[in-house]
Amino acid sequence: MKFAAVLSLLLLPLFALCQEPMAQHYKVYNTVKKSAATLDDIINDMGKADVLFFGEEHNDSTGHYLEQVLFKKLADKYPAKTALSMEMFQTDCQTVLNEYLAGFIREKNLIAEGRAWKNYKDYRPMVETAKEAHLPVVAANAPTRYTNMVTRVGLTDLQKLDAKAKAWLPPLPIDTATGPYYEKFVTIMGGHSAMGNLKIYQSQNLWDATMGYSIAQFYKANKGFKIFQVNGGFHSEEKLGTVAQLKKYAPSVKVINIGAYADESFENPDWTKFAKFGDYIILTDPKLPKTF
Repeated sequence: MKFAAVLSLLLLPLFALCQEPMAQHYKVYNTVKKSAATLDDIINDMGKADVLFFGEEHNDSTGHYLEQVLFKKLADKYPAKTALSMEMFQTDCQTVLNEYLAGFIREKNLIAEGRAWKNYKDYRPMVETAKEAHLPVVAANAPTRYTNMVTRVGLTDLQKLDAKAKAWLPPLPIDTATGPYYEKFVTIMGGHSAMGNLKIYQSQNLWDATMGYSIAQFYKANKGFKIFQVNGGFHSEEKLGTVAQLKKYAPSVKVINIGAYADESFENPDWTKFAKFGDYIILTDPKLPKTF
């Protein structure tokens, strides 16, 4: 025991050195308090919230590191009361995901039959943390075949699906958001003329509504859980998109959202530029390698 204690004291500086360089590659800002913040501040704020959205850039290596750190911190603070919810798995793969978490199937089956994203290695640490701690993981996203269907023929044709297919989706019909979210989507698509008809925007709304409904269903069935939702930043910026859809299905849910960006202003950020995007903004060093 004495040897172990001495060894831990000797290794502490080494652990600090390993962690400190990464800490230099991200900055956290609380947009409500208008001040610098820490990851622990975010976790402490979850004492008064139910869902923590992490809006990522899919290829940001530092962002993926921070997702894992935050999820682990949340799980440590709320053991057996933390869940992971992911855009990266689709609702019809929930059984496969559950089988992997239970140890019934191998990881290669999860990747193949769960249709894991090509950059699954970026999300694997969170899934493995959930598996080790026996925490649930929600496959939140709409099956791609249905979002593709809407892009081709529109939302109304979803009503033609059979009951089994509809079970993978939120209740129909899906609301198509108007106002700021629509204007943001048009802008990112390059304008009204570039976007063409509304079908592609309707598919975006199906995406958001399915994730929002998936989170809401888990939230209602598992009182007291803290849910860590990971998705592309556009889905949760300004608490629009998926956050707004979640609030339709669960009006009482309390949300904190993070927007994470590998931004060129990292060295000297103008936080006012990001203030409306989230409760917390994380800027990461854009010079670090991307994951793909």
